[in-house]
Amino acid sequence: MYLITKWFGVFLHDGNTICEQILFPKKEKEILKRIQKIKKNEILIEEKKIIKEKEVKVCEKRLLPLGEYVEDDPLFYNVKIDPIDYNFSEVLFNKVTNLATKDSVDEKLKSEDLQIIQMVNALDDLIKISNMLSERLACWKVIPTPDKKIESFKNTFIVINNEIKTLESQIEEDMKKIAPNITSLIGSQIGARLISLAGSLEKLAFLPASTVQILGAEKALFRFKKEGGKPPKHGVIFQHPLINRSIIKERGKISRMLANKISIAVKADFFTKRDISNTLKKEIEIQLKNIRNK
Repeated sequence: MYLITKWFGVFLHDGNTICEQILFPKKEKEILKRIQKIKKNEILIEEKKIIKEKEVKVCEKRLLPLGEYVEDDPLFYNVKIDPIDYNFSEVLFNKVTNLATKDSVDEKLKSEDLQIIQMVNALDDLIKISNMLSERLACWKVIPTPDKKIESFKNTFIVINNEIKTLESQIEEDMKKIAPNITSLIGSQIGARLISLAGSLEKLAFLPASTVQILGAEKALFRFKKEGGKPPKHGVIFQHPLINRSIIKERGKISRMLANKISIAVKADFFTKRDISNTLKKEIEIQLKNIRNK
């Protein structure tokens, strides 16, 4: 027997014909619930119910607990089960598809790494405003000015700086949840900026270490490609003390080494969720000594 799941129901096929079926309710939200469960690799109640104690073949890994996994069996791809034969219209299919797409987009927009990106952008905006207000206050204080005239301005400056601290704390808290290895290795602020520059934690995980190394130095890289000269050795990771406190001739090597470790850390955060930060830190210490002893 072959277990086949379609958007409108589950079916048992004996190799020649459909011998059993359980159809889903003809309601958009009910069908959407089942699609959502399938996306989460969950087994549907209807799938469990239809097989009972029968031996079945399946072509999805999520269905492994129910039967024998045979991904390449041509029957799964050649058999045609038409929804119209079971009174499921194309109009209903389009409505369900639209709901599923909207649900997928909404879920993506809720993702924590996208929230991180928005917080980093907001933090940058507040830092710019704070710097401008600081300059304005400094210029204003050059001339004799009654405190009353600048009091509200000073209060605005204080409020913005407090918001900066609040955002930095929130970024650190969120980064510890979604990217603990990166946070432990290079700190929440640099890690968050790398995610922001890459576009998401997933995109950062797929970038080669050489690209991670120069993220944030795009203008310098473009200038190098256009005008020649020396290519950039580091981008935002230059903010890490291991690089910016090292002597100039060692910075390139340390940047490469640190970018390699960041690349490993982000893959662990995205794929395996294993804490490998202590191992990476020990490797950094050893490689750092080798670089500095040469």
